[in-house]
Formats: sequence, structure tokens, C-alpha cells
Amino acid sequence: MDDDDVSARKGSFRKFLEHLSGAGKAIGVLTSGGDAQGMNAAVRAVVRMGIYVGAKVYFVYEGYQGMVDGGSNIVEANWESVSSILQVGGTIIGSARCKAFRTREGRLKAAGNLVQRGITNLCVIGGDGSLTGANIFRKEWSGLLKELAENGDIDREEVQKHAYLNVVGMVGSIDNDFCGTDMTIGTDSALHRIIEVVDAIMTTAQSHQRTFVLEVMGRHCGYLALVSALACGADWVFLPESPPEEGWQENMCIKLSENRARKKRLNIIIVAEGAIDTQNKPITSEQIKELVVTQLGYDTRVTILGHVQRGGTPSAFDRILASRMGVEAVVALLQATPETPACVVSLSGNQAVRLPLLECVQMTQDVQKAMDERRFKDAVRLRGRSFESNLNTYKRLAIKMPDDQIPKSNCNVAVINVGAPAAGMNAAVRSAVRVGISEGHKMFAIYDGFEGFAKGQIKEIGWADVGGWTGQGGSILGTKRTLPGKSLEAIAEQMRTHSINALLIIGGFEAFEGSVLLAQARDSHQEFCVPICIVPATISNNVPGSDISMGSDTGLNVLVETCDRIKQSASGTKRRVFIIETMGGYCGYLANMGALAAGADAAYIFEEPFDIRDLQANVEHLTEKMKTTIQRGLVLRYGRRLLAPAPRPGFSEPSGFTV
Repeated sequence: MDDDDVSARKGSFRKFLEHLSGAGKAIGVLTSGGDAQGMNAAVRAVVRMGIYVGAKVYFVYEGYQGMVDGGSNIVEANWESVSSILQVGGTIIGSARCKAFRTREGRLKAAGNLVQRGITNLCVIGGDGSLTGANIFRKEWSGLLKELAENGDIDREEVQKHAYLNVVGMVGSIDNDFCGTDMTIGTDSALHRIIEVVDAIMTTAQSHQRTFVLEVMGRHCGYLALVSALACGADWVFLPESPPEEGWQENMCIKLSENRARKKRLNIIIVAEGAIDTQNKPITSEQIKELVVTQLGYDTRVTILGHVQRGGTPSAFDRILASRMGVEAVVALLQATPETPACVVSLSGNQAVRLPLLECVQMTQDVQKAMDERRFKDAVRLRGRSFESNLNTYKRLAIKMPDDQIPKSNCNVAVINVGAPAAGMNAAVRSAVRVGISEGHKMFAIYDGFEGFAKGQIKEIGWADVGGWTGQGGSILGTKRTLPGKSLEAIAEQMRTHSINALLIIGGFEAFEGSVLLAQARDSHQEFCVPICIVPATISNNVPGSDISMGSDTGLNVLVETCDRIKQSASGTKRRVFIIETMGGYCGYLANMGALAAGADAAYIFEEPFDIRDLQANVEHLTEKMKTTIQRGLVLRYGRRLLAPAPRPGFSEPSGFTV
């Protein structure tokens, strides 16, 4: 992309915003229901996007209770009001349950408080109950205003001026229990807390050959339990949507005893707090512990995470998700008409989309109805493709079918890691090996990349061989950046020797290049005329054809955590700018998304060329910033040369960090 392309794209974005003038409009933003990490990022995005397009934005403190009480609970926000809140968990504007808002009298007071400030656009961040309440409020709005006018609280002109209320919702819930979105704000951060606990438990449990029963949140939704079980390779999981079949007690004990027979020192069982059996009777963590102790005599411990899952800093994913949703929410409010129904901003694939609020709420309620009626297959289906796919994947990876039930395919599949190590490589190998075995294939592991391939470092790998690989970083198989160009003959010989019928390559851009070389050599080496599949795994996220590569999310989290620590250490320092250099090669993904998640003042990336004028503009921005109460700056750049401007008066010498 050249300078003209970049300028054209920036120009089209400005032109797009010209049609979204917020002049004369006021937006109220509130958080309601249970708090979730990332809510502050959503609030920040709404405030800054609203101000950017010229609208007034108001904080509504303490959720609907603050809207009903009015007064100092509804305060106009400015740009600095939301500075330094991206890394803060919970919600800075508070959340509270409000019985008054459930009554018409309470909603009448709320409407009066909003009209006093000219607020006719409402952004609600909360669960399905909070969003349903907002939609009821919207439907009653015109009637509420007429009643206020009849009571003499507002005049007729205000009724005409503020005739309709626009409502846009964003779902903040760590349970990911709202249908219509792939992920809700806070879910990813809660999963991080769970996995951190599992990692800590593994060390102590392996020392004593213990079984741990881990209870996670999810009164009506088992998403956290399911995905954390998948992420840590748990031995058993209990979910509200998919109760265990009759006789599960015996089956679970057999599974645990087989693990012990294979010298596995740790058993992990994950339970959603709302877990039930097929008769809708609760399955508790204490019941499971009692069963394991009574039937197997194993040393068993119960850990209930509780509100630990809601705490801590938001993950990079949640910060970015909430920021994107907040921007989309403001755009939706400005584009709304009196006929536009209330909508909820959702995540579909990797895009922020708008869906009708009532339809999503109805789908969410249908899931609970299906569970109450014991239609559990329908409940899983209604949760969405992501939930159903995760459940099927967990079942395939956790429990091995008896050998006499596995069909023999006579197909040999080899797995190889290529390029720099990336988090998730080992989990991908484990998944590939176990799925391959369950399909009747013979699985082979290739060690040390294409170099090891050429040297014959290949051996068959079994189901138990990849146990415990899920949480391991790096590459257990070993990986190198070497391409196969000079070793094609030797690699072809090894494929012939081991009768390899398919090749799975897990890695970064070198994996992509290597697979291209193998495909190009098919005319001269028929051994390469087999299916070749690539799984992108690189922290740089630079492999074409994939929105997100394995390892990039982990790399982004490390970068954002580093930025948080730098900002914290600099909290007592004045007039200092931090320049952080990231990895990335010719891809600015880490720097760009890291800047968004960490709230950096500027990001310099390969895809958008910059010159001295851009640097000058950013320096001037930092100079103005230093005049406010926030006298610190953060600049992210990926690993290419950056011009260094001369120090400005009042600046400390920039500090540099490489991540």
C-alpha cells in the first residue's frame, strides 16, 4: 500500500464521519447488571467517539438507579474523563440493581431526568435483563413524555423536540450467555482467570497425585466451563446445556482410574455452577468430590473460583472487542430513525454487527426454556455454532474410543511445526493427533521442522503421548525457520519410507512458503501429491487467509501487560514518553492492536507509511497532552527504523522498551 492509498482510505473515513454529525445530540451511557472486565473500554469508546462526532456524552452513574435518581448521577463526560481506564476492571461508572426502574413511576422519573439534559440516545452495557429494560423504556418513551407534560414537569416544546428515544445495547457478561453474539464483553478475561488458576493448580496437584474439582461461574450457561475444559484438557466437564448421560458416575470413575493407570498424576474436573443431570437435578462440586473419594479413594480437593473470575484487568481481546463495539454503538445511534428498532451490537466472526435486540433476547430465553423442558440438544443448538462446535471438539479430544470401535483408514498423517515458536502450537498438535487417531489414521510426529524431516526425525505418536500438551508453551516437537528448498529430495524419500499420505504444517509465514515449495515440486516428486494443510501459528499474525493466527492473541496479551506495567510504574513520573518496540516483521498487527488495547498515543506500522510531518504532529499532540493532568505518553512501533525527533522543551528523554 502506497502513500496515496493510505491518504485515500483516511479521506474516505473522514467523509464517512461527515454524515454522522452528532451536533445537537446527547448520548447517555450506563452499565447495568453484573460487572464484567472490558466495560470501561466500552464506556471509553462511547465517550470518545461521541465527542469526536460532536455530540455531548453523559455518564449515568449506578446504572438505572442513577437514571431514576438523577441529579449528580448524570454528568457530562469529556475526553479526559475516560483517560487511563482501559486497564481497569469492573466499571468506573458503577452498576446497581434498581427495583424502581421496573415500575412505570420509576421510568417516568428516569425520562424526566434524561429530557432535562436533552438525552435521547441511550447506550446500555449489560446483560439481557438490562437490555430488555431499555427496550421497554424506549417503547414507553413518547407516553412518558406526554405524562410529564401533563404533570407540568416539561413543556410541550420539549415533548416535540425529544419525541423518540434511540437505544443501542452492548452485552457485558462473563458467562457469554447472550444469543446472537460469538463473544460477550468480559468472557475472554474470565477465561484468563480460570486458566491462570488451572495452571497454578497443576503444579501442586502433580506433586501429590490429586484430583481437583474446579467450580466456575455459569448458572444458566456452561460456556466458561466448556471452553476452560477444552483449553486445559480437563478430564471431565459438567454443563447445564449438556448433562451427562445416565451412568455417568461409573464412566467418570473409569476414566479417572485409567488416567492413574497411565501414571497421570493429575485429574481435573470442571463444573459449571448451574450443572444439572438429565432430570434437571443439580450436580454440585461437593457431590462429585464425595463420589471420587468414595469410589476411588483419591485425594480430592474442591476449588470454587467465584468472583475471582470477574476481577483483574481485562484481556487484550476484551479491550479491543469493547472498543470496537463502543464505536459501532455510537454510529448506530447517530444513524437511527424513529422507525429503527432497538439493536444490540454483536460479534459475528471478526466483525461488529447490529442485530435486533428483541430477537436476541427471545433466543436467549428459548435456551432456558429448552433446558427446563429437557430438550438439551435444542439448548446446545440454540447457544450457537461456536458453543456446539466447542462441545463436539471437547468430546472428541477428551475421551478415546475403544480400539475395536475405531475404523482403520490405512492413512498415515504427519504433523510438523515450522517457523518461530508460537503459543498454541502444542495444543494444535494434540488436537490433530487425537482427532486423527479417532478417525482411524496412523499419526506421525516430525521433529525440528523441515531439517528434521529431511534427516528422518519421524516417529509414530499416540493418544497418551500428547496428554498435557495443551497448556505447554513453545513447540515440543521443535521448530525451525529453514525452508525445504534444498532438501526436497530427502524429504520426498522420508515420505516414501513412512508412507505419508497427508501433511499438516503448523507455523508462520515460513510454513506458508514451505507448503508452496512442496506443491510446486509435485511435478518432479510425486510423494508431494498428497493433501497439505496449513494451520497459521505466528505471533505476528502475518499469514494470509486468516483473521487471527495462533499465538497472536497470547503475544498481544504480553504486549498489553507490559504497557500496563510501564504506565503503572510511570504514574508518579511527569513529562515522560515511553516508546515500545514490538515484533512484527512486515506486519503491524501487534503494534496496531496493542496501541488500541493499551490506549497508546500513536502507533507506527509498516502498512501505513509515515514521514516527518506525521512525527511532528504526534509530538505536538504529546506536547499539548503534557499541559493537562496526564503528563505521560505511550508510543508503539513495530520493528522497523523510526525517525527520532529532537527532544522538545519540557520533555524528558524518551524511554525505550523492546517487547
